Amino acid sequence: MGLINKIFGSSSAPKEEKILPWIALNNISQLQDIEDKSRQKTQVIFKHSTRCGISRMVLNQFVDAYNLSEDDIDLYFLDLLSYRPVSDEVGYKFQVMHESPQLLVIKNGRTVEHASHGQINTIDLSSFL
Repeated sequence: MGLINKIFGSSSAPKEEKILPWIALNNISQLQDIEDKSRQKTQVIFKHSTRCGISRMVLNQFVDAYNLSEDDIDLYFLDLLSYRPVSDEVGYKFQVMHESPQLLVIKNGRTVEHASHGQINTIDLSSFL
């Protein structure tokens, strides 16, 4: 069974789930706070569609690759289906056309980088610290 476990993985050692320091983005009033805080510390918004398999896959890849601390950036999670008005306002306030999934990097009050779908995981967030 050792060879089979090496090839297909072992069910006896489940993968530990990585927890990111997400801040729930669920209120339009938070957007002004994000803009204000971005003058001192980079702010990141991850817009996720809970009904989209691609969005789930990109989110999982993002979580697996994430290697920054809470001291580095503030990381916001927006469930855009539950908070559609907030998602719409993100686009207006930060001048980015809506896509899903989508990542926005906010620094000094403006969007300095954004991407959607698989391009999200090509952004080097450490370059915005």
